[in-house]
Amino acid sequence: MAEKNKTIKSVSVKNKRASFDFLLLDKYTAGIVLTGTEIKSIRAGKASLVDTFCFIHNGEVWVKNMYVAEYSYGSYNNHVARRDRKLLLNRKEIRKLQQEMKNPGFTLVPTLLFINKEGRAKVEIYLCRGKKEYDKRQTLKEKEDRREMDRQVKRY
Repeated sequence: MAEKNKTIKSVSVKNKRASFDFLLLDKYTAGIVLTGTEIKSIRAGKASLVDTFCFIHNGEVWVKNMYVAEYSYGSYNNHVARRDRKLLLNRKEIRKLQQEMKNPGFTLVPTLLFINKEGRAKVEIYLCRGKKEYDKRQTLKEKEDRREMDRQVKRY
């Protein structure tokens, strides 16, 4: 059989605010259950992870408030832009996350939505703890220092 040479466009939608607001601890890569028009919109890059979070309900992990724009060529089959979408993780990973989420201050935050080599949509989620105001100031200071050091290196 002849192999099909597919050129899959690299799509990655980032949640830039997550690393600023949260201390990222454990990383998990999960599949996501989508409908036909949703995957087409994601491949077109029309998705957003702003203000999204994950929760566990009945032993399943769900992502809430993820925006996937309606597909422009979709008809009556089009999807709802902000619906809860199920994430696919192993039972062992879900149990571990449930135990960690029982501790106060911990949450699950999606940071990256991407298409893997096989053409499937995946979500990177992190187990996070919220940062305090002084932690956020420290992060801004470090970012500013790195930027200043890069400017110094480019001058010489």
